Amino acid sequence: MIHRRSAGILLHPTSLSGPWGIGDFGQGAYRFVDFLTRCGMSLWQILPLGPTGFGNSPYASISSFAGNPMLISPDILLEEGLLSPGDLEGVPDFPLDRVDYSLVVPWKTDLVRRAAGRFLSGDAGPHRKAFEDFCREESWWLDDYALYASLQDHFKNRRPRSSRKGPLINSRWDRDIALREPEALARWSVKLRGETEIRKVIQFLFYRQWRRLKSYAAEQGIRFVGDIPIFVAPDSADVWAWREYFQIDDEGRLTAQAGVPPDYFSETGQLWGNPVYNWEALGRDRYSWWIRRIEYTLKQVDWVRIDHFRGFEAYWNIPADAETAVDGKWIKAPGFEMFQELKRCLGSLPIIAEDLGVITPEVIKLRQDLEFPGMRVLQFGFEFDLQRGFNADHHFLPHNYDTNTVVYTGTHDNDTTAGWYCSMDGRIQDIVRRYLARDDHDIVWDFIRMALSSTAGFAVVPFQDLLSLGTEFRMNTPSTVGPQNWAYRHRPEDLSDLISARLREMNSLYGRLPKREP
Repeated sequence: MIHRRSAGILLHPTSLSGPWGIGDFGQGAYRFVDFLTRCGMSLWQILPLGPTGFGNSPYASISSFAGNPMLISPDILLEEGLLSPGDLEGVPDFPLDRVDYSLVVPWKTDLVRRAAGRFLSGDAGPHRKAFEDFCREESWWLDDYALYASLQDHFKNRRPRSSRKGPLINSRWDRDIALREPEALARWSVKLRGETEIRKVIQFLFYRQWRRLKSYAAEQGIRFVGDIPIFVAPDSADVWAWREYFQIDDEGRLTAQAGVPPDYFSETGQLWGNPVYNWEALGRDRYSWWIRRIEYTLKQVDWVRIDHFRGFEAYWNIPADAETAVDGKWIKAPGFEMFQELKRCLGSLPIIAEDLGVITPEVIKLRQDLEFPGMRVLQFGFEFDLQRGFNADHHFLPHNYDTNTVVYTGTHDNDTTAGWYCSMDGRIQDIVRRYLARDDHDIVWDFIRMALSSTAGFAVVPFQDLLSLGTEFRMNTPSTVGPQNWAYRHRPEDLSDLISARLREMNSLYGRLPKREP
């Protein structure tokens, strides 16, 4: 439940400015916190922080608990003596306004591993005890993640094993370790001990830098809104370590996969390929895996947005061998029971439910019964059937909001507001202008004003909208893979006093300035 009107900006840390090809937890992040403060904002919304997998998507991580090494700041490693100035010479010619993952990933992977190696060789200094404590306290996920990531790298060039019955998990691996047979686990743990130690140090460095940044943000009155995808990647440490919680057979084959039916984003639906949950097994363990997942995330952020919340009421179950999402079916999930158990164990849950897409009365009731705020995207309120005409009762229009709502001008999956408006039919554009009682010379900021002035408890604006950027600067296009996705970065000069003053004035007018404690 939202109790205080607040405003924030949506910007993933990879999109921060800086000299190392990708945003990180260094100076660019601290400058952004200061910018948020000048704007009168109190929320910084980010995407999942895990190590990315296929397509560089933060929603396809190889772990629900590990952090992305690409976000570790080389500048901080230099300050701590884990890198030398020479290590930062010969930097590739990185573009300034986008992430070129083909350049960044190999360069920064080598850099971070070099720092971790020095840490292990004796340069840890006063941090050795903290590292040992970290490994002990986080062993319940860290040990499996470190071994999984090391195995994944070891077998990456191996030809996949084939299966006639459905997709095999970890199909490039030897069968015994893919199925976690005890003797294989013991053997590979010894064989890859050096690699697993490197990966544990990298996670220690990641979380130390993140917690330092979060502490600084808290001092400025900035709270983080994190993100959890409801499903996990098939090639993840989660599936490997907790296979019994997913619909996977004894040989490691998916028996069903997740996605969504045809909708706004795709005529054939979205075939995500994630394994769906074995809710019966999760229930027998009183949802302990989900409790740990939510609890751990809430140690890193202040609020958590759960992507595809409707999957807790019913999920789209697609045959394992399907090539599109069309032939799936809805199957009920025990969402209310699970969240009641989470509340019993964790207390109040600062959760935002992503309730976009195909939403039924049952999903609405689940969210309302749990008192989770839902999401509203302004663009969707004006995307109506031209034959049927404008619908003033549309629940995405701000005059229909309740206060326990988070309103967005757009999300990471939407076009920018400028790009969206330019792509709309002229009749829709006319309705937008009439609704706002404005012309369209400053249409993006008109949408920002509409969000901030609404009755929604939280109002969040993607950073690209502050600059009125077009379609080419959107963060992601669903159901596509390519170098344009997840690549947006802002430039240092974008954090301008003009923008911060304009936002602060709006936040003041609409009662969204942070309430400072006396």
